[in-house]
Amino acid sequence: MVKLTPFADEAASISIGGLTIENGTDRISIYGSFDLTRDKHGLADARALKALLDEAVAHLAGEKDLPNAVPGPLASKTVPNPFG
Repeated sequence: MVKLTPFADEAASISIGGLTIENGTDRISIYGSFDLTRDKHGLADARALKALLDEAVAHLAGEKDLPNAVPGPLASKTVPNPFG
């Protein structure tokens, strides 16, 4: 599996089971569907997800000046269709 270092860049992305985890410098996005199966694959996926979340929590806990909240995404604006 590709290594993802939480909050290190805006490019890394990994999959664990049916989840996609996308890295960012101010947020990590997790989306998809995840079935934790009662088998060796389920155990491996659960351990991988736990390791990633443990690393993210450790990173956040180690920040001295952690803000109360990160700014939300910029509002989108409508622009004229250049092809129309």
